[in-house]
Amino acid sequence: MAAFTWSAFIFAYLINFVQVLGEWNTEDYLKREHTLVKPYQGSGASMPLWDFVGSTLVTNSYVRLTSDHQSRQGGIWNTQPCHIKNWELHVQFKVHGSGKNLFGDGFAIWYTRDRNQLGPVFGNRDFYTGLAIFLDTYANQNGPHNHEHPYISAMVNNGSLHYDHDRDGTHTMVSGCEAKFRNKDYDTFIAIRYQDNELKVSLDVDGKNAWKECFSVHGVKLPLGYFFGATAATGELADNHDIISMKVYQLDTNAPAKYEPAAYSGLPSADSMEAPREHVSDEKRGVGLSGWKLLAVIILAIIGLGVCAIVGFIIFNKNQDYSRKRFY
Repeated sequence: MAAFTWSAFIFAYLINFVQVLGEWNTEDYLKREHTLVKPYQGSGASMPLWDFVGSTLVTNSYVRLTSDHQSRQGGIWNTQPCHIKNWELHVQFKVHGSGKNLFGDGFAIWYTRDRNQLGPVFGNRDFYTGLAIFLDTYANQNGPHNHEHPYISAMVNNGSLHYDHDRDGTHTMVSGCEAKFRNKDYDTFIAIRYQDNELKVSLDVDGKNAWKECFSVHGVKLPLGYFFGATAATGELADNHDIISMKVYQLDTNAPAKYEPAAYSGLPSADSMEAPREHVSDEKRGVGLSGWKLLAVIILAIIGLGVCAIVGFIIFNKNQDYSRKRFY
């Protein structure tokens, strides 16, 4: 009986030890120096490990980059450079506002060499050096795009490329996907994974508590020592752009240390970019002519045809009267 008791005790101890060890290993991959979670510490215009610029407002529940007002720019930036070769960034966010059909402009998540520089690219500087993930909510009807909005895209820049808002950045993006993440009643998330020169973006914006791949791109090279951040901007159109949390995880590698290739030290680069696309308007896709708009167009067309028929009938009768007066 005593032997059985001691065996059970040792077995239970080993099970508990394995569980604790597993939890410790999982928690160790979360890099706290790059992580922003509630409750946000600090007061006034400072917060440990993070700087915020522009219109950014820190509350107990969220970090609001811009409010639902025109012509705002805001950003939040990690103060610690990232020296992790393979990483994954999880961002919980919320984009919402009073606009029903018109809203903008969107926000961006960054891994860049420079930080805290407000500018025209979703609240950050143009000609940046690094990686940007754009969550674009403004549907530019004059831009060369053939997708609906909101739209998520990635751009890798070595400092020489210009982000063209008029073209929705389609001539410099590496990939993208449509995603309806605005004005949701549930939590919305994006995961940005960089491992072995592969960039993968996944989403949880459907309330299913599961990741869905947005796109995956090989041949992306990013150096160490850049900074994570998030920025947003509004123009004539506006939205609330909120960041709830940002968590950076160090990814494990299956390769032994002696076979692990050296970290990339050059400028950010991508082996390929998507070809520029011709503009396909929302009307041609049927988006702009849905519902009552389509009904209005049909009614106007019927009225137009009726007016043309009446005018034609009047002209025809006048010609007939003229012919009778002439011959009789």
